[in-house]
Amino acid sequence: MSFKIYTKTGDKGETGLFGGKRLPKHHIRIESYGTVDELNSYIGLVRDNINDPETRDLLKEIQDRLFAIGSSLASDPEKNMITPDVKKTDIEVLENAMDNMDANLPALKNFILPGGNTVVSFCHIARCVCRRADRNVVSLHYIENVDELILKYLNRLSDYLFILGRKIALDNGAEEVVWNPRK
Repeated sequence: MSFKIYTKTGDKGETGLFGGKRLPKHHIRIESYGTVDELNSYIGLVRDNINDPETRDLLKEIQDRLFAIGSSLASDPEKNMITPDVKKTDIEVLENAMDNMDANLPALKNFILPGGNTVVSFCHIARCVCRRADRNVVSLHYIENVDELILKYLNRLSDYLFILGRKIALDNGAEEVVWNPRK
């Protein structure tokens, strides 16, 4: 049995949440989970351009967590639906990965500009999209309750992506692009 991907139910500018509630497509909840989905796509792009199996596995795990976050944000908060969740250990995984990478990186003495290597640039794009997702979810949190672990996870993930970019630069012998302000 097959089904059609298009439903035509969004043709007038609204979309449905899991649970049936309809919202305008410009609603901050829709913007939040849409940006998380965009971030997930960029994480996939980073993952597709990395050969290290351990990093690829962690990026896949991150994609799984982002899908869980998207599911939570796409669900009607008034229905108390059971959705996959983010756990404190998910945040600890990111922190441990950052600590491990950072231990082998040169001390950060300057601001770093995006660039120097294609995959590093992909990491910076993902980091920027993550920051936007974080801002959107925080905005939603001011209107409706959002699990605080989701807020922490997105905040930590943007830091992880920055450090991952630095590690990839080091591993590939790419020079970090340092910001030198005009004097």
